[in-house]
Amino acid sequence: MSNANDTTLEIIPLGGLGEFGMNCMVLRYGADIIVIDAGLMFSEVGHFGVDSMTPDFTFLERHREQVRAVLLTHSHEDHIGSLPFLLKKVNVPVYGTPYTLNIVEPRLEEHHLLATAQLHPVRAGETVEVGAFSVEYIRVSHSTVDCCALAITTPIGTVVHSGDFKFDATPVCGDAIDVERLRAVGRRGVLALLSDSTNIERPGQMPSERVVIPALEEIFDRATGRIFVSCFASSIHRIQIMFDLAQEFGRQVVAVGRAMERNIEIAERTGFLDTADILVSAKDFKHYEPGETVVLASGCQGEPMGAMWRIADRSHRQAWMEAGDTVVLSARQIPGNEKSISRLINRCYRNEVQVIDATQARIHVSGHGAQEDLRLMLEAVRPKYFIPIHGEYRQLYRHKLFACQTLGYSPDRVLLIESGDVVVLDGETARLGDKITINRVYIDDTCSLELDETLLRDRKRMAYEGVVIAGVAVEESTGMLLGPPEITTRGYLGVDGDEEEIAELRDVVLAAVEALPPAERINGGKEHFQEHLRLALKRHIMRVTGQKPTIVPLVVVV
Repeated sequence: MSNANDTTLEIIPLGGLGEFGMNCMVLRYGADIIVIDAGLMFSEVGHFGVDSMTPDFTFLERHREQVRAVLLTHSHEDHIGSLPFLLKKVNVPVYGTPYTLNIVEPRLEEHHLLATAQLHPVRAGETVEVGAFSVEYIRVSHSTVDCCALAITTPIGTVVHSGDFKFDATPVCGDAIDVERLRAVGRRGVLALLSDSTNIERPGQMPSERVVIPALEEIFDRATGRIFVSCFASSIHRIQIMFDLAQEFGRQVVAVGRAMERNIEIAERTGFLDTADILVSAKDFKHYEPGETVVLASGCQGEPMGAMWRIADRSHRQAWMEAGDTVVLSARQIPGNEKSISRLINRCYRNEVQVIDATQARIHVSGHGAQEDLRLMLEAVRPKYFIPIHGEYRQLYRHKLFACQTLGYSPDRVLLIESGDVVVLDGETARLGDKITINRVYIDDTCSLELDETLLRDRKRMAYEGVVIAGVAVEESTGMLLGPPEITTRGYLGVDGDEEEIAELRDVVLAAVEALPPAERINGGKEHFQEHLRLALKRHIMRVTGQKPTIVPLVVVV
């Protein structure tokens, strides 16, 4: 891809388009690059040993001298989770709202980056100057707090990035979406709008966070035992509702789970949460009668090590549930987590408790706008060009259809792009430039290391096909075998424990050794010898079984 010149703006998504998660958008004008968000995506089925995935930051590494800053829209993992991995490659200033940066700090500390990170808090309504860009933070409503859209002014026009949003006029915490400021930016003229597409398939307008209060109030009114509420630790509006109801019904609140405890502390410290002095330590749980407490627990997706699972499993050291208690799962099911959530519900029922989820009562509402919210955003900003973002291809496509059919946008004014595509704007026209090659980067959270694609492929092969290890020992001076080959198999279908099959594989290795002159076993190098044995085993196994196990030849020179 050719470098941007001084009169064009490039918009390059590194993630988040054509997929949910890994949100990361690059804007380049001349010699200046800014990055909007750096999110991650959690592991998918079949990713052995992979906990999460991040965008491929190779493009930013290659142009590290041009990268001026990272600008964060809000604190959800799909927008901030890969920031440590980005800063390890390109350490530049990071701008975000106070709550967002407070959530970021512990993650940077885990990666030993906090001391060198350049964190700059920005409040809604403030503007930062970064290279050729002037970026205004504009308040929007979402399921967490202190969220902003970005109005990015460049020499050829203004680009608005919506972040995640809905039009909630009555949020529980913080200020409502600043519609008037969005309209003012729209009247000034907007070259392009990049808008969230997550809920384009849902008609109407997404209700306020307050819509869950009546159903939760009824639960509190009926409950006689403990109330366990599990929601996302980032759902500060929902957490505030729980504190308000606990105070109304004379209960104390116990927070369980590191993420829940930390987010409550940060939200209170930054002024977005009022705990009303009814928050008590988990170690005091045992001192209260069942009808006196509300337990806020992280782990609403049934994570095996999550606080909610450990409470239900009676393996938590400080909190437990008993017959007559009530469990409230106040969160959506993330696709792929259905089985783990089902296991959590089953485990709760074993304690003879009542379980209430969003299929039974209105105890959850999305933080992403539905069709009416998306229409309001388009009408407020009135962009010349529109680029749907945040969603799988079908959401992006539906968002384009919606803009064209409902709001009368010309199809050539709506750019349907995916991660790696490059939009080139010159102030008057928009076109697609040369696509850049990007890959997913796989992360093992146990050691915070990036996993090589080859390593992941080997893990998959071993999981499905097994592994065959062939060991031979040869004399260093003569190259002669010092004993029969040793064969070990693990997970290799039909062979594990079968002495006849093992003997056949041993004969194949022995024949391969004898086919190579003794001198060549030594002089050709150990790597050459090992590859010779691997190919012999591979050909035999493919011919006899059709399988492709991972073959590990080991040559020991004595």
